[in-house]
Amino acid sequence: MHTKTIAELAQGLKNKEFSSVELTQHYLNRINASDLNAFITVTDEVALQQAQTADAQIAKGETPILTGIPYAHKDIFCTNGVKTSAASKMLDNFISPYDSTVSHKLNQSGLVMLGKTNMDEFAMGSSNENSFYGAVKNPWDKNKVPGGSSGGSAAAVADGLSSFATGTDTGGSIRQPASLCGITGLKPTYGRVSRYGMISYASSLDQAGPLTKTAQDAAMVLNTIAGFDEKDSTSVDRTVPDYTQNLNDSIEGLTIGLPKEFFADGLDDGVAKAVMAAVKEFETLGASVKEISLPNSKYAIPTYYIVAPCECSSNLSRMDGVRFGHRCTDPKDLEDLYLRSRTEGFGEEVKRRIMIGTYALSAGYYDAYYLKAQKTRHLISNDFKQAFETVDVIMGPVSPTTAFNLGSFKDPVSMYLADIYTLSTNLAGLPGMSIPAGFSQKMPVGLQLIGNYWSESKLLNIAHQFQQATDWHTKTPV
Repeated sequence: MHTKTIAELAQGLKNKEFSSVELTQHYLNRINASDLNAFITVTDEVALQQAQTADAQIAKGETPILTGIPYAHKDIFCTNGVKTSAASKMLDNFISPYDSTVSHKLNQSGLVMLGKTNMDEFAMGSSNENSFYGAVKNPWDKNKVPGGSSGGSAAAVADGLSSFATGTDTGGSIRQPASLCGITGLKPTYGRVSRYGMISYASSLDQAGPLTKTAQDAAMVLNTIAGFDEKDSTSVDRTVPDYTQNLNDSIEGLTIGLPKEFFADGLDDGVAKAVMAAVKEFETLGASVKEISLPNSKYAIPTYYIVAPCECSSNLSRMDGVRFGHRCTDPKDLEDLYLRSRTEGFGEEVKRRIMIGTYALSAGYYDAYYLKAQKTRHLISNDFKQAFETVDVIMGPVSPTTAFNLGSFKDPVSMYLADIYTLSTNLAGLPGMSIPAGFSQKMPVGLQLIGNYWSESKLLNIAHQFQQATDWHTKTPV
């Protein structure tokens, strides 16, 4: 059952081929036997109760299409009565008293939560090695990383521990782990999915989305979680289409833009070959290819690593051991309480980004760093606007390499380069996808699709057509 897509599982439940309880127990058995460290919390009892309720609803008929489908939830979404840690010691004992909007929508549709997946602490990382609960392993090679920060979610879907998983993408954290684990990941347009109840890393960049086996599955999940939310001031009040409706539309006449900056030095040869072979496949489906330029994309990394740390230094200031988070034992005074609580509660990468952000926002440096970064962000966004005047979609690699070995990066700046092709999409607020496009040295390679604002339906249609013509998305770890 774990090799089936969501669409196939939904049909199986509808046809009474198996029950939600049987399906849930099957996934729980696989999770408990796994050594990937993909989950922080497994909610066995809650899952089986939800599955029983789903079976009763299905028996009555007229239920949402995803009722009874088990899924995994990234541990950054608040879930009522269940530990929500963001993979940090700071929140190791936090039991959320409410549901995030994404969690609420999934509950309302009768889905079954198997547990909370491992991640980089507060979503800061590109390898899923920055977790208080230890690194996650890539199911294709357990000596390698699954990517970050949604690495636990990606590994769980790739290894059949869950039918799909939720993720968040601040600088590529859905697309990069999807690419490194050989699955489909969708980052919607900023504002398309509510951020209410997501523990914030960088508020102007964070966006929730699904990690699935196929584009069709991603469309089905997005149908459930997308939409305006008055609890989120950055949510956009815009009609949500049926994302499954146009999946089978022809893509003949599609114009693909290939940014020359995405194929420069630093891109692994094997990754480049797989990406170009995928682009060639699109040409056989009737698309044409055009070289474009995103001249300011070279500033994406420095811009992101000023904007995101500035926002995280503000967002995490409430984690002080008084209002939220870990509190040190026997503080001698208030200063000692703040200092030791934050020192003990945060990991090294989180402390690094808080310090960078605090410095960049400090008096005398704001104009030189933060203000300049925001101006550069505007230039990056304008590059995309100009590109979409002549092309329908932009394609390129997701990551410059396939999954790398655990512990191979000692220098954090070198690690930041892993997001070189994904960061600009977040800075512009555009939707992006990663779909399986081949292999290099026996490890998965993802193809990135970047669309114009609110073009999720088009991206899913393009990805679905590619997956109808190829079988990369059906490959699973041995």
